[in-house]
Amino acid sequence: MRRRDFIALACGAALSAGGQHRLSAQPAMPVIGFLRSASLAPAQNLVSAFRRGLRETDFVEGESVAIELRSAEDDPERLPALVAELIQHPVAVIVGNVLAALAAKAATTTVPIVFATGADPIRDGLVASVNRPGGNVTGVVFISSVLGAKRLELLHQLVPKVGTIGVLVNPGSPNTEAERKDVQAAARAKGSN
Repeated sequence: MRRRDFIALACGAALSAGGQHRLSAQPAMPVIGFLRSASLAPAQNLVSAFRRGLRETDFVEGESVAIELRSAEDDPERLPALVAELIQHPVAVIVGNVLAALAAKAATTTVPIVFATGADPIRDGLVASVNRPGGNVTGVVFISSVLGAKRLELLHQLVPKVGTIGVLVNPGSPNTEAERKDVQAAARAKGSN
């Protein structure tokens, strides 16, 4: 199953379930809250792919579903207010990145939350288990943060006599510290710097 199909299916299920527990407060057209901790401007490709995925499963914006876009514009302290605004709207589901999903999880146990991450959702506190997330939070995990050690191993195979290897990271990413520790542990195990 393609990632886009899964996310659209998860949102569709949440939209269907969302209408059942809040019939009186739910508008005629279900509303999806799309929330990011970072700016939406550089993420227009994600917004377009999200809309396209919904369309492919017959959730057409303006016809069968409404989408409320929100962004904390790289200021995580704004997230609780944005989540509260979406919950009051009301939305049938909140879709977000890790920081947005964590803020939503702290604010509600009833509105379904769908996240996408490249990190460990258990370590980040999003879910109790990947197989059984529990609660109102589910999502898609792209295991990119745990690939640092594997990349180091492959690089070591390609250039076995290298003495020092540098790793470039995004210091603003919540996954950076975990990836750094994984790569350093793998380097120690190999006897590298």
